[in-house]
Amino acid sequence: MAKKKTKKVVEPQIEETFEETFEETMVEEPVARERVKPKNEWEIKDRIYYLKGNKKPLSRMIKATGIYWFDEEKGYERELKYCQNQKTPFVDEMKGDQRLEHIIFRSGSLFVPKEKTVLQKLLSLYHPHADDIFYEFKPAAMAAEEIDVLEQQVEALVAARNVNIDMAEAIMRVEVGSKVSELSSKELRRDLLIFARNNPKLFLELADDENVILRNFGIKAVEEGILRLSQDQRYFMWGSNGRKLMTVPFEEHPYTALAHWFKTDEGMEIFSNIEKRLNQ
Repeated sequence: MAKKKTKKVVEPQIEETFEETFEETMVEEPVARERVKPKNEWEIKDRIYYLKGNKKPLSRMIKATGIYWFDEEKGYERELKYCQNQKTPFVDEMKGDQRLEHIIFRSGSLFVPKEKTVLQKLLSLYHPHADDIFYEFKPAAMAAEEIDVLEQQVEALVAARNVNIDMAEAIMRVEVGSKVSELSSKELRRDLLIFARNNPKLFLELADDENVILRNFGIKAVEEGILRLSQDQRYFMWGSNGRKLMTVPFEEHPYTALAHWFKTDEGMEIFSNIEKRLNQ
């Protein structure tokens, strides 16, 4: 009797197929992005404005009409006016009646609440007298400027402490003139540190000027009578015989010109000669 053949049925891999399909169709959910504030977006806040200078009159009115601002995008000047019933300071954008409002500083200041955006923008962005007659008080900006000044003072004081006595004399001669020759070394150091603290920018410029030593050298030579400057300040001569050494170029400071001349071949020889006489 023949055997009955049975057919083996292979079941499909349902679970594996489902997992593969699921992985292929899965979509990453979007992530919410933080809104970036545009650089030119106006910050709504209370603002205060001050008149420039030390004077604080009881009241000071500035122009609220008849003023203009050049619009670079449009290519022409646009008339400005502060009206209480308008939503813009630009006359060409105003609608309906224009009720002019005065802009008055009281005791040197003007507080403008955040609700008066039109006035704030007029004063901060468009008014031609901004930073001339008045300015907006900006604590952060003022703090940054003060930090820059303090850092410059520190840099100047450190540099002043490290300069040699010849450089110290050369720098202080710019400040006090020939009186520097009467100062002792301690007085010179003290005055140099005070000068660096009070005028850090000028001090650093002088300390970095390679000609300041040569100018001081020339002044000392004239004070000692080794050199002589003509009355019209056009010529430097030997003090002993009046022989002309150099001509000062037109509209140039005599001692600056002399410092430049000392760097030439002829000037270097004269410099060495004067140096020997000063050290005698």
